[in-house]
Amino acid sequence: MRASGPLVDILLRRRSLQDKEDPRRLPERRGIASLPRPDGVLIWFHCASVGESLSVLPLLKHMNDARPDLHFLVTTGTLTSARLMAERLPANAFHQFLPFDHPSYCAAFFSHWRPELGVIVESELWPNLLLAAASAHVPLVLANARLSIGSFKGWRRARKTIQHLLDCFQRVFAQDEGSADRLRLLGAHDVRTLGNLKYDGVPLPVDPASLQELVSMIGTRPSWIAASTHEGEEAIAARAHEKLKPSMPGLLTIIVPRHPARGDQIAAMLREDGLVVAQRSHHEPVGDETDIYLGDTLGEMGLFYSQSCIAFVGGSLVPVGGHNPLEPARLNNAVLFGPHMHNFETPASALLQAGAAYQVDGREALVAALQDWLSAPQTAQIAAVHGKQVTEQSVGVAARVADDLLSLLPPVRET
Repeated sequence: MRASGPLVDILLRRRSLQDKEDPRRLPERRGIASLPRPDGVLIWFHCASVGESLSVLPLLKHMNDARPDLHFLVTTGTLTSARLMAERLPANAFHQFLPFDHPSYCAAFFSHWRPELGVIVESELWPNLLLAAASAHVPLVLANARLSIGSFKGWRRARKTIQHLLDCFQRVFAQDEGSADRLRLLGAHDVRTLGNLKYDGVPLPVDPASLQELVSMIGTRPSWIAASTHEGEEAIAARAHEKLKPSMPGLLTIIVPRHPARGDQIAAMLREDGLVVAQRSHHEPVGDETDIYLGDTLGEMGLFYSQSCIAFVGGSLVPVGGHNPLEPARLNNAVLFGPHMHNFETPASALLQAGAAYQVDGREALVAALQDWLSAPQTAQIAAVHGKQVTEQSVGVAARVADDLLSLLPPVRET
């Protein structure tokens, strides 16, 4: 997000036309607040996207319970996460978009908000943002930090720069010991391993009326979901559907792309292959002949996971790094994912060890795993129970992180 002023204006206009920005809130991207700063102690959390945003909700609750006097500012960079935060943040918390990584925008952001503590969730290290925080004397914590071996090798090549950025953090909470060791080698201070906040994540939101409508529309048809798919994975899911359909009468495959704006393009590709597609963004109902239900809408992943019993998590058959496999497990799904799960290595391993997931290396392996679970639904149900247990094993991470953060705050003012 580092760009000069005129370039930012051009970029923001383009992103607005692409429905990637809220036109009414563009000043926030320049560090101009749309809300006043509340009186009292303010804690700023930055979450890159939806997964990180969801992971901080239990954290906010624990801190709120301990210190009702606190206020929380949550910044994100996507429209989806902004909408989610608007629906789910507590009364003493509010959302703003993160400013672009320009010195004057970041300086304006901190000049207005003046937080007593800043918490960056995971590893979005924007140089100007961090340096502006240091200049404004805002203590920073890097929370839920994860650093894979591959990323470590890349970061090590720019070690001096990375160390300079890590110097901005007073404390680092790592997801696991491997990440903690690698962060220490790069120069991070006071690194503590407290676990993965995403284990403590709350279930994705579900609208009961929409769920009832979806369940009624699908009926008793066998179905599975390919969720958070990226380019290339929709075609794999479609081929898997075609392979399974002869032995699975009435099979319905639900595809939910990670980026819903690709919906029309995906629908056209599937229809060219002779598949019958119902597109949710166009309010097309699922009929008896529908092969693919395309969930190309924002903020409804919880709805689709709640209807499903078997979920493939995308970004994993292509080298993206995967998405959070605990989200479908938390909503009672047996889970499938591909070989590229380096962004979620720990929870993926936990699900595999518990017998709650299959890891597949391509279309044929995906078909075989789906065949196993669709032909014997009770085995999928057992896997889903094991997955639910995994999501409950590490509950308590948010409480530990909250306690540590609270220790960094000024004491409650006497009244």
